[in-house]
Amino acid sequence: MADREYGFRTRAIHAGNIPDQVTGARALPIYQSTAFVFDDTADAAARFALQKYGNIYSRLSNPTVASFEERVASLEGGLGAVATASGLAAQYIVFASLAGAGDHIVASANLYGGSITQLDVTLRRFGVETTFVGSSNAEDYAAAITPRTKVLFAETVANPSGEIADIEALADVAHAHGIPLVIDSTIATPYLNRPIEWGADIVTHSATKFLGGHGTTVGGLVVESGRFDYSADKFPLFHEPVASYGGLTWAGNFGEYAFLTRLRAEQLRDMGPVLSAQSAFQLAQGVETLPYRIDAHVANARAVAEWLDADPRIEAVNWAGLPAHPHHERANKYLPKGPGSVFSFEVKGGRPVGQKLIESVNLASHLANIGDAKTLIIHPASTTHAQLTEQQLLEAGVRPGVVRLSVGIEDPDDIIYDLDQALAQAVEA
Repeated sequence: MADREYGFRTRAIHAGNIPDQVTGARALPIYQSTAFVFDDTADAAARFALQKYGNIYSRLSNPTVASFEERVASLEGGLGAVATASGLAAQYIVFASLAGAGDHIVASANLYGGSITQLDVTLRRFGVETTFVGSSNAEDYAAAITPRTKVLFAETVANPSGEIADIEALADVAHAHGIPLVIDSTIATPYLNRPIEWGADIVTHSATKFLGGHGTTVGGLVVESGRFDYSADKFPLFHEPVASYGGLTWAGNFGEYAFLTRLRAEQLRDMGPVLSAQSAFQLAQGVETLPYRIDAHVANARAVAEWLDADPRIEAVNWAGLPAHPHHERANKYLPKGPGSVFSFEVKGGRPVGQKLIESVNLASHLANIGDAKTLIIHPASTTHAQLTEQQLLEAGVRPGVVRLSVGIEDPDDIIYDLDQALAQAVEA
């Protein structure tokens, strides 16, 4: 049945995981080993020189981690994947592989706060400049591109504004300028949207969120399409001889695998944001139930968003599944099953009422995470986006009274009851 194209739910369980040939174990084994035995000295030398595939040291590759990588790459429709210790680590090694001192990145202003500071503080300190685009229109991204631009970056569903990226149009802009489109698809997951199918070249995930799904394990992933031509003059490091690997070139020796190979053999090697085997096992377990959980998440998000939208105590609900949202049609195009279950809303009365609401919930958990099976709530302006300037907050859609909700998979009536009683206390106070 090698010629059969298996469905999403089947691949979420089986991709990258065949029964262990030695022990017969059906569950994914945890290879809790830092290093791996070589056949002989020639085998060791060949692996170190990238002349032969094989495990060396778990900072570079590990069988359990490889299984997790293969599973998510299959679900995203990518050529392959590289797992990392966190979502921000995944983004960082992508930027580090494509841009250096004097280079430029064009990114959406509607990003997770940690992504903005990674670009605006850390990478800027290393000489990589970033222009943040406050609009969702592809032509505004095009206007920000310069001859030094190496990456175009956006989120499928922006956190927490709920804006939807026009991935197809952004891909056209990026490719017209000879640069890759990188999309963070943490909120969407490959079940709701697969950016590569719309022209994206690289997809990043915080696997900590919906892929793992239970708030237990931190991890990240980079999935690559294998379609972008990194041998172009704009990316000289891909076609210049690599002294540390005997003069090979990434593009010349590895072809469509050039980016993934360099990401693993250089970025993971030198920066070391390794995902542990135990974490890979836990995240892979989460992926097995991804489609079922996301169906429940989205159904609950719709019920909660519609209830909030009809409540007179609420000023606005920023969920693209609502017909009044400015990106409703875009959401129907890119996320027909629904635009995820993370969104923000504003209560009448502003920040004091929003804070009292958060302090009054019982079922929902007040913490800094999304994508848990449990409903989570937070005030972004004073927490996840607190490091941003007032202008950056406005561009990211984080106004003082905005509350972010990550809708869980509890009974929807219970989620609504909890928000209703918390709103009553907040308004009364």
